[in-house]
Amino acid sequence: MVHKPILTIVVPCYNEEEVLPETVFQLSEVLDGLISDELVAHGSTVLFVDDGSKDATWSLIERFHASNTFITGLKLAKNAGHQSALLAGLLHAKSYSDCVVSIDADLQDDTSVIREFLVKFHEGFDIVYGIRQDRSADTFFKRATAQGFYKLMTSLGVKIHYNHADFRLMSKRALDNLEKFQEVNLFLRGLVPLLGFPSTQVYYARKERFAGESKYPLRKMLAFAFDGITSFSVTPIRFVTVMGFLLFALSVVAALYAIIGKILGANVTGWTSLILSVWFIGGVQLLALGLIGEYIGKIYKEVKHRPLFVIEKALMESARDVDEVPSPLKQPAGARR
Repeated sequence: MVHKPILTIVVPCYNEEEVLPETVFQLSEVLDGLISDELVAHGSTVLFVDDGSKDATWSLIERFHASNTFITGLKLAKNAGHQSALLAGLLHAKSYSDCVVSIDADLQDDTSVIREFLVKFHEGFDIVYGIRQDRSADTFFKRATAQGFYKLMTSLGVKIHYNHADFRLMSKRALDNLEKFQEVNLFLRGLVPLLGFPSTQVYYARKERFAGESKYPLRKMLAFAFDGITSFSVTPIRFVTVMGFLLFALSVVAALYAIIGKILGANVTGWTSLILSVWFIGGVQLLALGLIGEYIGKIYKEVKHRPLFVIEKALMESARDVDEVPSPLKQPAGARR
């Protein structure tokens, strides 16, 4: 008899009241189909992690939890950030799940691909990466910057899957070992490949956001990219060292030029070039100090060992009285758009 795993779908949420009803509906349909096809066991659930939302996100999660046996929830005490909220859900779910799928609430990732994840899991893979095969739904700027980021990370020596975000399946064994990484500066896209367990990829077309606005404006995207680079590579520091040697060599050449000019009686002119040189070297020094400070700041955060998140409330016990609870796929009035 084939063992049917208990699956938990972890969905981090931040101000997602507009899209949440449709997300609940689609993921409930996915779970219902997987259970019917005996790919997962009864008791599989969707875990919504409210990352300190300021809208009605948590109220909606409580509402769906009361009427839908698939829906469970975690409420963080304050906004901890997408990666910390996702990790909170993964570590919470691993205690009662055989495998966990993570997906964002905006429905840009294809929920139907979760079935393929489970097929690969049954084939013996501990990690299944969802790879965006088509990003035509993204703007040109977002697509270009995202692809440039993946190429830059690869060139810096970071093992990362091209066009993969956080849509993936992980086994309990993989999650148990992920928990051993006690890092405060989280970049899960770089951490998960370090586990080394058998993995594979599933390709899908990225969709447009179903409703609401993106929670990752340009500022947050750049900060996230910079965190990823500095958390997994010391190449920027080495680049500063190389630049220091090059500037030192140039200064030696300039000094020799000035000495030879003095001996030959040539007049040294050009205050403009002198000032530009001072400004250039000063700018490089400030850049180097800032970069070094960034790494020192990360060390400062790591050594304090503060918790990444604080769970305020958990909704884990689904209602079991079938006479009072409607079918999981029947949402409360006005649940769908």
